[in-house]
Amino acid sequence: MNASNGTRPEPALAAQDSDPAIAGLDVYIVGGAVRDALLGQPAGDRDWVVVGATPEQMSARGFIPVGGDFPVFLHPRTKEEYALARTERKSGRGYKGFTFYTGTDVTLEDDLQRRDLTVNAIAQAPDGSLVDPLGGQADLQQRILRHVGQAFVEDPVRLLRLARFAARFHEFSIAPETLALAKQLVSDGEVDALVPERVWREVAKGLMVQQAGRMFQVLAETGALARVLPGLTFNDVISSAELMCAARSNLSLASRFALVCRLSDDPQSVARHVKAPSECQDYARLLPVILDQVDANGASAWLALLERCDALRKPDRFLVLISAAQCVKDIDTQAWQARVQALRSIDGGAIARATPGRPDRIKAALYEARLAALER
Repeated sequence: MNASNGTRPEPALAAQDSDPAIAGLDVYIVGGAVRDALLGQPAGDRDWVVVGATPEQMSARGFIPVGGDFPVFLHPRTKEEYALARTERKSGRGYKGFTFYTGTDVTLEDDLQRRDLTVNAIAQAPDGSLVDPLGGQADLQQRILRHVGQAFVEDPVRLLRLARFAARFHEFSIAPETLALAKQLVSDGEVDALVPERVWREVAKGLMVQQAGRMFQVLAETGALARVLPGLTFNDVISSAELMCAARSNLSLASRFALVCRLSDDPQSVARHVKAPSECQDYARLLPVILDQVDANGASAWLALLERCDALRKPDRFLVLISAAQCVKDIDTQAWQARVQALRSIDGGAIARATPGRPDRIKAALYEARLAALER
């Protein structure tokens, strides 16, 4: 085992002596937590690898099995994930076409060798040293995203992750040979085996970073964009700038997704294809409507837009969409806040009581009251 000490601060490993669940186990923190600590960034969830143990031994220590295809366990107290070291072999098409082996003879280096990028294939040993047989620290220092091995072309999820990491670490370049393998995933048809739910999971994560546009740029450059997000029209300059505006404004995932879809012929169909949450589908459908009608003048035009967007029942959603639309054009948000408030101040019950038994007149009276409120 080759352990190398990085020049950057190393992430802290929880003391094992005080944790009977892992005392005596050969455990390592792997992946993102190590990478982010070396970059001086806040670490998210920690993932652990256990070398030389069996599922029975893990269960006997109180670990809770949650893995499907391969053994993964939740720590009985911290609920962090501990996976048995494993190797994988291609056995079918797509990202699920793998056979896993988790015998006690699998080494840490074997486990690191199956990972996607070198910067994600660094482990931290209990003594604080870094186990880095694939040069991940050097690639971190040189700001390069590089694949671990030729097996990169066996799993199309790795293309999605490459695009997402390129957006998150926008100052990193992609190694030419890695980009070539990503294109091969498309040309070989592997990317077509991705299920919509997995595409959405990666896209949703990528949309929440500062330079989200780069994710779509990489997908377009590799030829994958039209395959994983059919119908999406992404403009490198316009869409990227609007997503940066959304990040600066700390807009929601639904707003950012609506912005990236807005140039498409049918934004909602893009959302349906990747099985985006209903909120994201609604935002993708409504943002183009707002952008098309928000500049109209006159109470009747304002009321038409407010009613079409169901702003009376969902005022917060409408105003959030107005904020998203501001990333595209200048909008008087205070005026629209006032219009929403004006409509919500109308006492519909009083109007109904004033014209009992006449639904048609109630509807007309309510419409006139709303126009009058907006004109005021």
